[in-house]
Amino acid sequence: QLQLVESGGGSVQSGGSLRLSCAASDRTFENLAVSWLRQAPGKEREFVATIRWSGTATIYEDSVKGRFTISRDNAKSMVWLQMNSLKPDDTAVYHCAAGKVFGATGPYDYWGQGTQVTVSS
Repeated sequence: QLQLVESGGGSVQSGGSLRLSCAASDRTFENLAVSWLRQAPGKEREFVATIRWSGTATIYEDSVKGRFTISRDNAKSMVWLQMNSLKPDDTAVYHCAAGKVFGATGPYDYWGQGTQVTVSS
């Protein structure tokens, strides 16, 4: 079973940057679209960004466009989310998830445990 492990979360001030990483346990990952989703306390989980298995297409949620960049390196079984100009509203647990379908709604077959991002004003 493919496993996904996120890292790179932390606490930053508004306007700061973080780079989240998602490491996959095996090469199954190469054939899957990978997404980042987030869930803030008391809120529903929401889509952030996704990248096609080939890395040739991406989709972003409107509030992160121009600030966040998703990328991947299949040879390293890694996906990253570069987050710039962070705002307090970006505070959430960020999860990476993988599935066969490329799109903003999944479905997702594999999930990571998540990494906490906290942005203070």
